[in-house]
Parts: sequence; structure tokens; C-alpha cells
Amino acid sequence: MAAACGIFLAGCSIPIGTLFNKHDPDVTGSIDPMANALAAMQPEITGLPPADLAYARQAASDVLTKGGKDVSQNWENPVTGARGAVTPLTPSFTENGNTCREFLVSHVQGKTETWLQGDACQFASGQWQVRSMKPWKRS
Repeated sequence: MAAACGIFLAGCSIPIGTLFNKHDPDVTGSIDPMANALAAMQPEITGLPPADLAYARQAASDVLTKGGKDVSQNWENPVTGARGAVTPLTPSFTENGNTCREFLVSHVQGKTETWLQGDACQFASGQWQVRSMKPWKRS
């Protein structure tokens, strides 16, 4: 089982490095292959392009790596024109020995704005990996 999972994860990367805007320091600039592999195992979020979600996932990883309080990370997909921001919501908590946090993502496409909630954990490698993102349910 572990070997099959490793083979699956090894083949999941998207070489889209030239699509990123290198001039805006507030916009994330790389897509993590492991995050993409984890994202591929999640159910699709209806109506949102997978490429936009990849940019949002990377922004979540970036802002959680910075670890600051009251910080957000902007993201933008120059191909679709979608943009948004990721904002951590909760203090860090420990789950299964990993440090985790919840966050909120905005997705703006034209005049449509969508909100997603998610969580990510920091694994032994030190990288933050998004575990889930789903439509935000206002309480």
C-alpha cells in the first residue's frame, strides 16, 4: 500500500513555473508537487478551476510558513484572472503529532466571490501541506 501511494505521489506535479507573476512579491510563486498530490485526493470543489485552487493551496502553505499573526497571503492565477487571499483563522494546534492550523480563502473571479475554509499541517519536512479545502459555511 505504501509503495503504491509513493508511486502515485511521485508522478503528480504540474510544471507551470512560467505562468507566475514574478513582479509582485505578495503573490505566491511556486506550486508544491506534494500539495498537488494531496489536492488530487480531495473531492473537487464545484465551479472553481483546479488551477485556481492550486494557487490558493500554495498561498496557504506560504502564509502558514511565515507563521505570523494577523497576516494574509495574496494569490493570483494569471491564466484565469482569478485572485484572492488566504488568512489563517486559528492558533496552531497539534493533531497526530503535527502542528496544524485552519484558514480562510477568498476566490474572486470577475464579479463573483467565493469563500473556502481549509486546514493544513506542518509535517516532519517542515513544509505545510493543505489537507482540506471546502466551501465555507457561515454559522
